[in-house]
Amino acid sequence: MMSSSENDRITQAAIPPATLESATPESDHELSELLLEESPDVVAPITNAFIAPAGRLDQVLAAQSGVTRSQVQHWIEAGRVQVDGKVNQKAGQKLKGGETVDFQVPELPSLEVLAENVPLNVIFEDEYLIAVDKPPGMITHPAPGVYTGTLINALLGRLSAESVAMPWSEEGYRPGVVHRLDKETSGVIVVAKTVKAQAYVSNAFKERKTKKVYLAIVNGHLDRVREIDLPIGRHPQQKHRMAVNGSAPREAMTQVYPLAHFRDAMGRHYSLIECHPFTGRTHQIRVHLAHLKMPILGDITYGRESAAISRQALHAWKLEIPHPDTEETLKLEAPLPGDILQAWLALGGVLPAKLLEG
Repeated sequence: MMSSSENDRITQAAIPPATLESATPESDHELSELLLEESPDVVAPITNAFIAPAGRLDQVLAAQSGVTRSQVQHWIEAGRVQVDGKVNQKAGQKLKGGETVDFQVPELPSLEVLAENVPLNVIFEDEYLIAVDKPPGMITHPAPGVYTGTLINALLGRLSAESVAMPWSEEGYRPGVVHRLDKETSGVIVVAKTVKAQAYVSNAFKERKTKKVYLAIVNGHLDRVREIDLPIGRHPQQKHRMAVNGSAPREAMTQVYPLAHFRDAMGRHYSLIECHPFTGRTHQIRVHLAHLKMPILGDITYGRESAAISRQALHAWKLEIPHPDTEETLKLEAPLPGDILQAWLALGGVLPAKLLEG
């Protein structure tokens, strides 16, 4: 149940714009936004320019570039389109005709995705779905500059699939992917085995018929349930980051629950918390917690390094989804990983009964 206390709810209306942390996502539907973070070897983009006719920016650009309007809207949101020398992030802008439109398109080569023999910790599997406890350091799907070692490579190997040749899109090659986890986030991830299952589960995420629960260690003291209802968009200068009230912000809501807390001998506070994201924006949990001045332990993008752990202490603990065949709720769980457990104990924390029972 959501907290009813006004003090526990952080919303756009509750915080003056001047105090919003613009320099500070997990995403189910925005996979392409992580290419800059996870694919440092992306080929330099090709810049194109033309004199625009009258019409909506996205419609005009789609006609000129020969790609879909949806893809053009991704370019606009990512800041790749300029009108008369100024970055434009409004797909619906009306062009009078005669404006100079510049746009950048990454040079995306075709790619052969190879099946690889990579061990996986399978939580659940049937003819429709496979659920895996993803280790930290593994990228979900191939993307420009990242061709091997991904979850998809490993799944192709497990399913005895042959190498698959497929043209790139900006979203990379991602058969069966219905949601994703950041590279350094561990835990439950589901991949569909059939097109029908992929469509069904993707729609369940879109319609918010799923339940996602994460565990995290944060710097700071979370003393009560908090609900953060603040939009998230791309950081205007640092494209590998997201920000509250960033470029083209979209609705984002996260609820966080305290599980345990302690203060060390140096006076530093640490909290072990449970996170419930109700939307699926890129880096959502990480951005919202950083905005509360409680960055996740070890998150070098939104916080700082930690001697206690070599990655962000964030774990996808539980996931509930409707099964694509039976429509019954499928409950999946990945236990707290050893590095997060050891970090918490090394800092001086005590594991709460809720996790000991699990």
